[in-house]
Amino acid sequence: MTEQQHSHSHRFERGTDGPKVIVVGVDGSDSSLRAAAYAGGLARRQRALLAVVYVQPVMAAGAALGAPVVDTTDEIAEDLVAQIRAAAERAKGIFDVRWEFHTFRGDPYNGLVTAADQLKADAVVVGASEQAGHRIVGSVAVRLVKAGRWPVTVVP
Repeated sequence: MTEQQHSHSHRFERGTDGPKVIVVGVDGSDSSLRAAAYAGGLARRQRALLAVVYVQPVMAAGAALGAPVVDTTDEIAEDLVAQIRAAAERAKGIFDVRWEFHTFRGDPYNGLVTAADQLKADAVVVGASEQAGHRIVGSVAVRLVKAGRWPVTVVP
């Protein structure tokens, strides 16, 4: 075995070949919370960082009709963090996982793509769409799969 071949043979480390950063999109829906639970288990088994991402919708100026949209979506984000913290506390020890919460703005697809890029995601987990029209138009999950940039897991 040459010196070069020898050095390459020692680069692989057992148990470290899985994802290091798993991004999960949450929006408060039941399917997104199931996706977060699934991604949490995956992150624990892989010893990966779980990056929980909420994408705040951005509305056109007239669409909000004077409603404080930013305040509302900030409240949703705070509520999601509270739900995730409570779940993590209940499962402490059994469900020991490193996690972070991130908020991005935009539509769900572009927000998750931006999040996955910025966080250097190795995998993306999302809940299946609960909206009937998405079966025709294409859900965020389908668009993420078609992007072909990360392994995507869709949790029902």
